[in-house]
Amino acid sequence: MGSPSRKVVRVAVVHNTDYEEASPDGDPGYAARADVQVVARIVADQLADARHESHLVAVDGDLVTLRERLLQIEPDCVFNLCESLAGDARLESAVPLVVETLGIPCTGSPPEALSRALYKDRVKASLQRAGVPTPPGCVLTRADEPCDLPFPAIVKPVHEDGSVGITQRSVVRDETGLRATVGETLERHRQPVLVEQYIAGRELNVAMLGFPAARVLPLCEIDFSALPEGAERIVSYDAKWKTGSPEDRGTQPVHNPELPAGVAARVRRVAVDAFRALGLRDYGRVDIRLAPSGVPYVVDVNPNCDLSPNAGMARAAAAVGIDYPALLKLVVRYAVRRRSATKAAPLSLSRKG
Repeated sequence: MGSPSRKVVRVAVVHNTDYEEASPDGDPGYAARADVQVVARIVADQLADARHESHLVAVDGDLVTLRERLLQIEPDCVFNLCESLAGDARLESAVPLVVETLGIPCTGSPPEALSRALYKDRVKASLQRAGVPTPPGCVLTRADEPCDLPFPAIVKPVHEDGSVGITQRSVVRDETGLRATVGETLERHRQPVLVEQYIAGRELNVAMLGFPAARVLPLCEIDFSALPEGAERIVSYDAKWKTGSPEDRGTQPVHNPELPAGVAARVRRVAVDAFRALGLRDYGRVDIRLAPSGVPYVVDVNPNCDLSPNAGMARAAAAVGIDYPALLKLVVRYAVRRRSATKAAPLSLSRKG
C-alpha cells in the first residue's frame, strides 16, 4: 500500500508595502522597508511545492482589508514578514494581533515581543531585569538633556531596527560630538534617541532557531578589518543596505570564529538568556559586543530577523545542514504545531462579518 496522502499546508505570506509611498531621500529606512517585498516573493516561491500552498498578501495599513483577505484564503498559518505600517516600525505588532484574533497561528515572535523589541529602552530594561549584560544607556528627547555616560558612546534612534539611523557619526567621543549627533538624529528620525556606552571589541551575531525551545546556531563574527582607515567598527545602515559601499565591503561575516571555549559558551548562554528575556519565538538574532575583558554585552535583540537567502539567519542554518527552503518550512512547521497544540478552537474562517 502507498503512504497516506499528506495535507497541503496553506500559507499566507504577509508583508508591508509602506515603502511604495516613500522615497529613498525622504525615508531614512527606505531600503530596509523595500527589501521586505523582495524577501516575501522569495519566501512565497520557496513555499510553493507539493506540500505547501503559498499566497502573497500585501499590507498597506488597511487592517480590515487584511482580515478579509485572510478570511478568503483560510490559511493554516501566516508567514509574518511585516516590519512596519505607514512607515512606522512601532506598528509592526498590529499584523500578528489581527492574525491572532482570527485564531490563525503566525510565524515568528508574538505581538508583545515584537512591540517590546521596537523600543530599545524597553529592551535594555528587560535585559537588565534578567541579569543579562548590556551597556548602560539613557534616552534623550532633546540635544541639551543631561547624559552622564562615559565616552565613547553610540547614538541610536530608539524605535528603529535594521541599523536605521546608525552611521559613522553615531559613535561619539566627546561632548561636542554627542550633542551634534543627538540633535541630527532627533531631527532626521523624529523620535527619542538612545545613547549607549560604546563597547570596543569584537561583534558577534548569535542566530537562534526552534520551537518550543530554540537552539543556538553557529556563532558569526563581523570582520571589520577591511573598513577604511579611521572608520568606526560598527554595522551601520550603509553596511547593511548599500551593497558595494565601503562599509558593506568592510563588514564581512565569518562563521565559527576562533574564541576560547569558555568565552564561546558564555556568549551562547547570554544570547539564550536575552532571547528568553524578550519572549522571542521560532527564530531570532542576538547581537553581542565582546569586550576585551571577555564580557559579552547584548547590544540588540532581533525577533523576526531578516530571512533573505543571503542573510545571517540563513547562513547560520546552512552551517548546520539546513538549506534555505528547509529553513522556511521549519518556521512554518513551528507555527502549524502551535495550532495543533492549542485546545481552544480558532474563530471560524468562513464568516465574512
